[in-house]
Amino acid sequence: MPKGRGKFVNHKGKHRSFTNPDELEEQRKREEKERQWRAERGEVSSSEEDEDEKKGSDESDSEEETSSSEEEEETKAKGVEALIQVENPNRVQTKSKKLSTLNTELAAATATSSKPELSNFSLSSVLFREELEKQRAAANYQRLHAKGKTEEARADLARLAIIKAQREEAAKKRAEEAKQKEAEKQKKTQQKTQALGKRT
Repeated sequence: MPKGRGKFVNHKGKHRSFTNPDELEEQRKREEKERQWRAERGEVSSSEEDEDEKKGSDESDSEEETSSSEEEEETKAKGVEALIQVENPNRVQTKSKKLSTLNTELAAATATSSKPELSNFSLSSVLFREELEKQRAAANYQRLHAKGKTEEARADLARLAIIKAQREEAAKKRAEEAKQKEAEKQKKTQQKTQALGKRT
């Protein structure tokens, strides 16, 4: 093994071969002659006709070519897309619009909505502010409710007063019934003692 060489050898540039520009020019001339000969005989292939048309009308058909190439790109399926229809919701497809349509859309948008659209940050701050306001309003309502200043609290207090009155009436009835039962018991015991006292 020669000295100074490691185990890895770089093979780049060893067997490079370049085509001669003269040979390329001759090949192009031959192809042009063949094309002319076929055109004279009427045997021009469709791909050659397309090339001739493109050379003749590059400037006039530039818009059509770009639109057709865009359509071809959209219709060509990559990989498994031909078998499975998958759509990426995050993919943003930019479509070119004409200036006149942009002006009409802008005029319609400004006429319908006076409020500007909110970004994600400003939208989140608005939502946060609304949530804080809701919490403050709920805390204020609870405080007023505890003091009895809200309509609901007044209704609850009136209901409680009615229930208390009903319970007091029920307690009085029970007390009266208990007194009556006690009085009846005493009468019976007195009658028993009198009946027993007469016998003895």
